[in-house]
Amino acid sequence: MPIPHARRMHARWVVLSLLMVVCGNNEGAPTETKTTLGWVEKVRISPGEIVLAAKLDTGADHSSLHASQITVFRRAGKKWVTCVIDNGEGQRVTIELPLVRTARIRRHGGSYEERPVVRLQVCVKDTLREAEVNLVDRAAMEFRMLIGRSFMKDHIVVDPSVEFTSEPECGKRGK
Repeated sequence: MPIPHARRMHARWVVLSLLMVVCGNNEGAPTETKTTLGWVEKVRISPGEIVLAAKLDTGADHSSLHASQITVFRRAGKKWVTCVIDNGEGQRVTIELPLVRTARIRRHGGSYEERPVVRLQVCVKDTLREAEVNLVDRAAMEFRMLIGRSFMKDHIVVDPSVEFTSEPECGKRGK
């Protein structure tokens, strides 16, 4: 007995739908592949060319860097910041950069803290990008730097099961 036309069309629709689900639909998929990194990686920041361990923190909006002796001063009528960056392994540099802004950061206890923000070149694996980074004393923290979502967006995926998967190997060009 032949299958009625409506049932044949429904069967074709079901098969086509299943194929789309199984094969995937690439519509809207990113054309660029993202780099998968561990939850902790070595990074290099410039100026200073200092290498340190950083936590890739998907829970943080922005990046933070351990700094001491943070001083805001004026140079040619504009605000600048000087500070000492210490990677905790004996490498220390003093940097001076223009102040981008002052960030108001909510602490875990609910209180707010104001932190100076500067622009740094940050190299993670082979990704070199300029990032706004707030400066704060993180000496009591396990990691001297946090890399936030604003840096990782569209470029980096974090695999929480691994750490230290790469070395910072950026050339002069960013990705």
